Amino acid sequence: MPNSMNSSNNNVLNSYTSSANSTQTSTQQTTMPQQSQAAASSSNVGNTQNTAPKAVVGLFSDLKLAEQSVKQLRSNGFSTEEINIISKDKQKSGETTELTDDSIMDGTMTGGAIGGVGGLLLGAGALAIPGVGPIIAAGPIAATISGAIGGGIAGGLIDWGIPSEKSEAYSNQVSSGSTLAVIKTTQDKVAQAIQVLTSTGATNIETHNAK
Repeated sequence: MPNSMNSSNNNVLNSYTSSANSTQTSTQQTTMPQQSQAAASSSNVGNTQNTAPKAVVGLFSDLKLAEQSVKQLRSNGFSTEEINIISKDKQKSGETTELTDDSIMDGTMTGGAIGGVGGLLLGAGALAIPGVGPIIAAGPIAATISGAIGGGIAGGLIDWGIPSEKSEAYSNQVSSGSTLAVIKTTQDKVAQAIQVLTSTGATNIETHNAK
């Protein structure tokens, strides 16, 4: 992996960690007479922050890299409800690819390596998105895209709380052939998600507040 990619993604992780530490430190600052009350309040704030939904987003150059990332995420304890993959259906778009709809639906995309990924891919479905074309969506995002008021990939991401400008940019990336991974999880697992996406070749990793 190029050093510049590692540096960029490490900056994302370092920035997130620094911000989280700063928030934790500020919540602990209190006067001595209120120490007990402040400690309880700080604990409650920490619990709320740790369970607040976050979306860690990354882009892969092809679907096979995304599959490896899914496998790694699953082995690190992320559930199929937290992992979402969106990719252009190159088979139906008339582009050359070794993957087929059947290979996604029956979980044979990477043969014996499929392992814990199968549960996610078995839930994958093909969708026709205006302006993008046929796509393959796996994970809860598939239903969100289908029912998005704004329509399409961008509409689904906006419904999840991702800013509209970013959502449009992600949709354009998928339209251009990139595979989008969206890890919708809790704040306490964000750093781990970033590390896995980085180690499996994702680029442009960003974290957003989610609904």
